[in-house]
Amino acid sequence: MDELGTVPASNAVEGSRKTPGEWFGHPKGLYVLFFTEMWERFSYYGMRALLVLYMMKILILDANKGMTVFGYHSVKMFVEWSVGLFGVHSQLSVQALASQIYGLYTGFVYFTPFFGGILADRVFGQRKSVYIGGILMTIGHFLMASERFFFFALLFLILGNGCFKPNISTQVGDLYPEGDPRRDSAFTIFYMGINLGAFFSPLVCGTLGQLVGWDWGFGAAGVGMVSGLLIYHFGRHLLPQDKIKEEGLAREKIAEQKITPNEWKAIAALVFLCIVNIVFWAVYEQQGNTMQIWADQNTRWNFFGFNLPSSWYQAFNPAFIFLFAPILDKFWEWQNKRGQEPSSVMKMGIGCVLLGLSFVVMIVASKILLPNERGSLLWLVSSSAILTIGELYLSPIGLSLVTKISPARMVSMLMGMWFLSSFFGDYLSGFIGGFYGTMTKEAFFALMTGLGIGAGLIFFAANKPLGKTLGHEV
Repeated sequence: MDELGTVPASNAVEGSRKTPGEWFGHPKGLYVLFFTEMWERFSYYGMRALLVLYMMKILILDANKGMTVFGYHSVKMFVEWSVGLFGVHSQLSVQALASQIYGLYTGFVYFTPFFGGILADRVFGQRKSVYIGGILMTIGHFLMASERFFFFALLFLILGNGCFKPNISTQVGDLYPEGDPRRDSAFTIFYMGINLGAFFSPLVCGTLGQLVGWDWGFGAAGVGMVSGLLIYHFGRHLLPQDKIKEEGLAREKIAEQKITPNEWKAIAALVFLCIVNIVFWAVYEQQGNTMQIWADQNTRWNFFGFNLPSSWYQAFNPAFIFLFAPILDKFWEWQNKRGQEPSSVMKMGIGCVLLGLSFVVMIVASKILLPNERGSLLWLVSSSAILTIGELYLSPIGLSLVTKISPARMVSMLMGMWFLSSFFGDYLSGFIGGFYGTMTKEAFFALMTGLGIGAGLIFFAANKPLGKTLGHEV
């Protein structure tokens, strides 16, 4: 999906990485983390597939009719006040309010890991943080079964994800000693776990939520989270030990070092790239927002006589990840042998342009279809295929770039800053999504195209200046 969530591991005592035995050339602990993360992502993306539809069809309508949803009026007032600051009409439609809440939720999901990583490093350790995060998210998923506690559920999910996400990924790196060439392939395997969970979650949670009952879909997401926690607990003896005490003094010494001029240049370059990256995620995250609404309202889901749930749309992206990731890897290897592989910044620019072009498909679809007509599923399939290739050009490349140009003693902090760009991007996605109901569909999708291509052009223009500033190709 949209992120790997990997934070490079700090140096640890060698004994902390020794795990009993290997499977397929990797420590057994890797597969414990693989299945733990797979089930956690199953729960997250399963709930995400239902979120906007549930708010539009049930929650907001019931709340406006007087149904008690704790915190609803406060959240509604805050959202309408915040959009009013930008000159937007503060009385939001049901769709616009749902989009705004969706953007806030997905944004804060990427905001809290920065602090969850700090807490793990200094207070709890990685293992305890994963337990805390998993338990909080389990509570949140099961609270989603009640309309009354909807916003409390989102709060538990946000806080839980902050503790869980950075620390499950850090443990992958801690399984390997510094310089171990297997680390890159380990994160690739781990990334497949993310997308495996993301692929099956809309098929299970989405089907239950839309065809049986919303609480069944949200409950299934909670069961997924419990499954991940159980796997983690019973496999914990295969995982690396926490390293708070061993590394505490080393961190204090590192913190005392002054930042050099070259390091300031690297930091400034990353800040610039993060700002442009915000636009990418604002457009990309429309998948779970306005594109899910299009899938529900403007797409035929009859397949060989079966009526499929529209939330199955959320499975397209991870399915294409599995298909395209190995192809692109071979393609870049082929380019590299010929000296033609683009730099990281150029790849990120290509990713943004492809993201924008994926919405050209939707412009054509919205022009061809009548206002209340449902179109072919192939429109979404085509758009998702192009969007996914764009994601593969930007998301993993961006994570790698952070580790390339960050000062070695500041990699974790700057990785956290990179994820903060996702926070702002996801919030912006909600703000932009609020215009879906007021603009024509052609105009809205044209806006997405323009934002994606525009961000790509900025990356292209910045490639050479960044290379000269940092003294090497980026």
